[in-house]
Amino acid sequence: MRRRARQPPGEPVGHRVHEVAQLRHFALELGIAAASLGIGSCAAAAALGGGNSELVRQQPQRQQQQQAKGNWTLRIPIPWWRRRRFAPLRQRREEKGIWTFATAASLAGGGGADIISTVEFNHTGELLATGDKGGRVVIFQREQESKNQPHRRGEYNVYSTFQSHEPEFDYLKSLEIEEKINKIRWLPQQNAAYFLLSTNDKTVKLWKVSERDKRPEGYNLKDEDGRLRDPSTITTLRVPVLRPMDLMVEATPRRVFANAHTYHINSISVNSDYETYMSADDLRINLWNFEIINQSFNIVDIKPANMEELTEVITAAEFHPHHCNTFVYSSSKGTIRLCDMRASALCDRHSKFFEEPEDPSNRSFFSEIISSISDVKFSHSGRYIMTRDYLTVKVWDLNMENRPIETYQVHDYLRSKLCSLYENDCIFDKFECVWNGSDSVIMTGSYNNFFRMFDRNTKRDVTLEASRENSKPRAILKPRKVCVGGKRRKDEISVDSLDFSKKILHTAWHPSENIIAVAATNNLYIFQDKVN
Repeated sequence: MRRRARQPPGEPVGHRVHEVAQLRHFALELGIAAASLGIGSCAAAAALGGGNSELVRQQPQRQQQQQAKGNWTLRIPIPWWRRRRFAPLRQRREEKGIWTFATAASLAGGGGADIISTVEFNHTGELLATGDKGGRVVIFQREQESKNQPHRRGEYNVYSTFQSHEPEFDYLKSLEIEEKINKIRWLPQQNAAYFLLSTNDKTVKLWKVSERDKRPEGYNLKDEDGRLRDPSTITTLRVPVLRPMDLMVEATPRRVFANAHTYHINSISVNSDYETYMSADDLRINLWNFEIINQSFNIVDIKPANMEELTEVITAAEFHPHHCNTFVYSSSKGTIRLCDMRASALCDRHSKFFEEPEDPSNRSFFSEIISSISDVKFSHSGRYIMTRDYLTVKVWDLNMENRPIETYQVHDYLRSKLCSLYENDCIFDKFECVWNGSDSVIMTGSYNNFFRMFDRNTKRDVTLEASRENSKPRAILKPRKVCVGGKRRKDEISVDSLDFSKKILHTAWHPSENIIAVAATNNLYIFQDKVN
């Protein structure tokens, strides 16, 4: 039961303004109980709360405790001016973690050659490169006009497209070498040009991407058509001049690093000294210098003398972001090895060995397959290592080798589907994982075009979907939930209706902003967090 505070009859409110102000002052400064102030305190509360104060009777179980203080207590709402002041702050808190659509790009054709196989931002986030199974590299550039517009800061347009690799044939082994781009890695920009590494199964190439808006004219030994002239016919010397032309983006291969890998390359990583990089295949890791194309140094070799004794293969490798002598590589057994190149030229002995003990209760026929690590990433700080296996993402502290400090279940609801996933080979899919710029959020992909984010600080996670339905301007991504069994809610999707042909294997996060790129077959989706 509620009663409203009333003004004494016959006395207008305007005559009590001064008294109300005094009562408000004493009520705030001295903390006088509202029930002991009577009608005057009600008027003060009306002034404090914009005329919306209420007297609320105590609950029955608390009446006995409040008899000494009275049966009525004063509830003062937030004043209207405070509500207007703090409403945006509350709104920002509620909207934190909301993602909206920014840009979508679809590779022409939609066939097998157009499926995106890698996605990578450069160090500034101004460029985004994608590689596909057809050996093409497509570079997107951020719109300069949209950088200062919060709602458009995730807009990217095509900047350059070039053919990086062509299909080849190994005549000695009678094997076809696919043109598929396995990895792309950017080098820090030193001048007006951009440099990136791209690799297929056998060959790594260093590409230079530059702009040209002028062309030289007036050569002495060349005609305007480009044909050579007879020097004996030249009677005058001309000074070549530069003529303006339409802007053109050129991609030229500056280095080709070939004939060093017997097995398929799965990883490349640029060292923090920016003079060397490493390439890893199933059994070996090689160290390259950017200036030397015909020689590399083998730093890891796990090939046994008898191939029948082979028990594991290298699945991923990466350099430390700050220490040029340290690198890490993962294996198909779910182990991670940290190596120091200062210890020996051949890092056949690791410095640290990270492995989580297996839970005997979860042991099954598929345990070894799902424990294989598909991706390994250092955090930007270099303190942590993140690994992705088939069902989980794990975060390891470099100072603790016996178990991960964090484990996130990506799609544990698929554990009952492992048999069918094994039959259609989906259990061998290699999902990647990425950090955000501050190492506080982890992102990785799943099936049905779902991708997941895990907040390490709040321990919250969200499942989002990359699809054409969400590709409307500024469309908000709605969280999705997967129902395992029992009754299914309207906003949930059953695990039996998941489409395993739609999968998010490759993702990328802007190095300093909340802008993400997600590759779904031949479609690239770019999302940004919502800004008020």
